[in-house]
Amino acid sequence: MKKLVTAALLLSCVTLGVQAAELSGAIGATSQGGMTARAGLGFDWDKSWMQSSTGKLTGYWDLGYTYWESGEEAGGRHSLSFAPVFVYEFGQGNIKPFIEAGIGVALFSGTSAGDQQFGSSFNFEDRLGAGLKIGDTQRVGVRAIHYSNAGIKQPNDGIESYSLFYSHSI
Repeated sequence: MKKLVTAALLLSCVTLGVQAAELSGAIGATSQGGMTARAGLGFDWDKSWMQSSTGKLTGYWDLGYTYWESGEEAGGRHSLSFAPVFVYEFGQGNIKPFIEAGIGVALFSGTSAGDQQFGSSFNFEDRLGAGLKIGDTQRVGVRAIHYSNAGIKQPNDGIESYSLFYSHSI
């Protein structure tokens, strides 16, 4: 698994051709009461749209590793995910509220997490989040992420992770 994570990080840096990176960490709980811990690496798109006095739309690529601890049957799962994430930042000040949304893909170390059965280890990741951007380097917020295979294979229970996150640009 460690070799897979290292290769994915290197491949992302090379293929995306991005320069700004952001490290993030999150701690949360699943919809079944288990714990999740997530580490992420984000790459800013360095673009913005719909700029006005209200705010602007930006985005980033997110590469994440999540550890899932829950359930009797399948505690201790791992997942790797990759997603484009759109972010709308409100205002012009040093502290800006934001909302984010994204849809990506995830690969789990098994076909279940906690007591939820996925049907396959390949799943989609849907996310919504909100928080505060502090200066140009830090973000803190809350995030809800749903994983399921979108009905590609049964069963398709899906699972959610609700977390608090912090990120810092490097």
